[in-house]
Amino acid sequence: MNAPGTASDVVPDRDAGLRWRRVHPVTPMVRGWAVVGGAIFIIGQQTLDGGPDDRGVVGLLTSPFWWTVPTGLLLIGLVGFGFALLAWRMTTYAVGEETVHLRRGVVFKQQRHARLDRLQAVDVRQPLVARLFGLSELKLEVAGGSDSGIAIGYLRDADANELRNELLARAAGLKSTVVAPALPGPDAVADAQAPQERHLAAPEAPAQPVLEVPMGRLIASLLRTSVTIFFVLFIAALVATVVVTGTPQIVFAVIAPFIGIGGYLFNRFSTEFAFRIAISADGIRLRHGLLETRAQTIPPGRVQAVAITQSLLWRSRDWWRVEVNVAGYGSDGGSGTTNVLLPVGTRDEALTVLSLVLPDLGSDNPRAVLDAGLTGDSRTAGPFTGSPRNAVWVDPVGWRRQGYAVTGRALLLRSGRLRRALAVVPHERTQSLGIAAGPVQRRLGVASFEVHSTPGPVSPAVHHLAAADAAELLEEQSARARTARAHAGPERWMEDPR
Repeated sequence: MNAPGTASDVVPDRDAGLRWRRVHPVTPMVRGWAVVGGAIFIIGQQTLDGGPDDRGVVGLLTSPFWWTVPTGLLLIGLVGFGFALLAWRMTTYAVGEETVHLRRGVVFKQQRHARLDRLQAVDVRQPLVARLFGLSELKLEVAGGSDSGIAIGYLRDADANELRNELLARAAGLKSTVVAPALPGPDAVADAQAPQERHLAAPEAPAQPVLEVPMGRLIASLLRTSVTIFFVLFIAALVATVVVTGTPQIVFAVIAPFIGIGGYLFNRFSTEFAFRIAISADGIRLRHGLLETRAQTIPPGRVQAVAITQSLLWRSRDWWRVEVNVAGYGSDGGSGTTNVLLPVGTRDEALTVLSLVLPDLGSDNPRAVLDAGLTGDSRTAGPFTGSPRNAVWVDPVGWRRQGYAVTGRALLLRSGRLRRALAVVPHERTQSLGIAAGPVQRRLGVASFEVHSTPGPVSPAVHHLAAADAAELLEEQSARARTARAHAGPERWMEDPR
């Protein structure tokens, strides 16, 4: 396969069958700005923390030696861009039949490999500065932990998309067997020792749009969060304190948490802006972002667990959030959207997104089962097995919501009275199982059942089941998981079995 790029990008190498290439030559410009931006942020923070008599940065800016600040920034910028240029010279990548390779490192050299049959997701990132140059970063997430991925950046947008399509096709088991004679020109010189044939680029799989989150709903959902309420109360208390005490200087003492809370809310809005979902043959496609756009592609069967959650403040609008565990992504944390399938949506939209991950729930009436998991409790008729009445002593608020149900394809675990949650784990994606019981639980004859999944925001568990029910579920779910894995489809889902 010919990876995107020009003949001048090819780096000579003695490894047979691999064509090593450099990323786009403008990459040092994109990465160097991070150093300058960090320096400006530190100076700005010190300026906010200091007063008019400050002897640090503020003192320099108001003294005859003001020129030392921009001179320092210039020197920092030269060092940052110089190191980025050196790093670019030492960064090359290659794509083989089964593996993607990446070499990098200035002081300590690294060579990383990503097996395409273990590919979990493919992301195309466009930070703001990279977008100005028409560049993108391609990030491959593979099974093996949060630091097992490979980031190839930066490439031209067209080259990044072409490479993404080719890698997804190879991960699915499709080979680029259509060949054409090599054309005369620079590429023919660069490939003088290679067979005179060219693999044609894999076409992009057509995508069918599923839904898009309206901006008005996104803003309203952020306003209906505990963080926003705390932020408003914080501002009101700050204004009242300033008015009562007559000391506006107190604002500078609490500027850090003010910026932190406001930054969190803006980051949520920025990363979840224009959230669009589509489905194609190569997986679930997500696109979102205001300052940094991200295009994610999660191949079929790579989702390890799904959680549908609803906060108390969203209940009147029946809004839900859908998050997933994907091997390789790790725990997203904070306000990132790497593990988010739907930031906010109606119940029907949340269940539609769930159907993209698990098209067949293995139930004759899947909607009734899911509704019982989302809003039902022990007083609601349905397939869920709940906690015994004596669990009220260890969970007086939410014991009625604890419960589990089993369908032909998945294990469903519901929990939460104030924050409702329903976790769905396909049987074949069960990693391991466990039962935990503290001294009070043992005294009451109850235990907590846990499904161990890959790192991520979803922690499937149901608490305070009857000890006998938990033991029976552990034994039966272990058998179901073994059977499901034995009948699971191939890692390369579109490979011809012949």
